[in-house]
Order: sequence, then structure tokens, then C-alpha cells
Amino acid sequence: MSARPFSRRGWLAAAAGLGLAGVGAGLAWRTDRRQSQSLSEAEHNFWQQQFAQLDGVMLASSAFKGKPLLLNFWATWCPPCVEELPLINDFFLENKSKGWQVLALAVDQAAPVSRFLTQSPLSFSVALAGFPGIEVSKSLGNITGALPFTVVFGSNGNVLHRKMGRLTVDDLRAWVHLSV
Repeated sequence: MSARPFSRRGWLAAAAGLGLAGVGAGLAWRTDRRQSQSLSEAEHNFWQQQFAQLDGVMLASSAFKGKPLLLNFWATWCPPCVEELPLINDFFLENKSKGWQVLALAVDQAAPVSRFLTQSPLSFSVALAGFPGIEVSKSLGNITGALPFTVVFGSNGNVLHRKMGRLTVDDLRAWVHLSV
């Protein structure tokens, strides 16, 4: 028995099937992409918070929304935290013209943070999260609550990357290309 060639109707049915499959795949991709762009509950909660600055003025997280943000949880009693701050400061100075922002949330008390900043000034925003800052960091993916912990947010407010432990120059170079 020989195979019959496709009839015109067969070709049209096959083309219509492939077309519908393509449309379905496109809609699924678009829906998935929309869902990935919406904020998670933890991200939404972060953008609603306020933290005290050393001068007592409250700093709203929402003030940083709309541009990429490097959020760093640190403390004066944490050697790797203190070691990475000059690196983060350099990152900020090199990339602020590209829209990058940096917020360092100190899981610490005001007096030691103030002493530290007097000796080692930073060019980016620093605020106090105190011990509750550990819970904030946990909500953003810091499973162990250890320091230092860094979160990179895209300009839409979504978390793009998390890093537990001391940052490297390579980390920062890679993040520059994540979202601007």
C-alpha cells in the first residue's frame, strides 16, 4: 500500500493546528512573563517599609523604586560586612550615573553605625534596621539570617539576585548588566 500525498485540506488542517499551537505557546509565555513581573508579597512588603536614618528622619523604601537598587544588610560587628562596604561604595560611585542606587540597612544600633561612618564615610544611603532587619532580610530570601546579605532589585521592584556572604568585584560587575 502506498502512502497518499497530503490533500489541500490536510495541509490546511496541519497549518491551522501549528498556528493555534503557536498562539497558545505565545499566550502562555506572555502570561508567565506578566506573572514574573508582578511583585511577590515579600517584595511588596519591602517597598512599604520605612527605616530610620542616623539623623532620625525616616527613609521610605519606596523612594528607591523605579531604578535598580542594591540593598545590603550589614552590621559594624560583622567583619565581612565592613570589608565589603568600600567595594559597594565604589560600585555606587561608578554606576549612579547609570541609575543605580544603594541602600545599606544596618542590623545594628545608631551609636556604632555613626562611629563607623565618621571613620569610613559612604556616598550612598544608610539606614538603621536594627535587629528586625534580620526578619526583613529573611523575608527577601536570607534563609539563615546571616550577614552580610545583599539583594538586587530591578527598576520594576522585583528581586533579580540575592547573595549571602561577602561581595566580590565579579558579583558587582555581573549585576550592573541585570537591570538598568
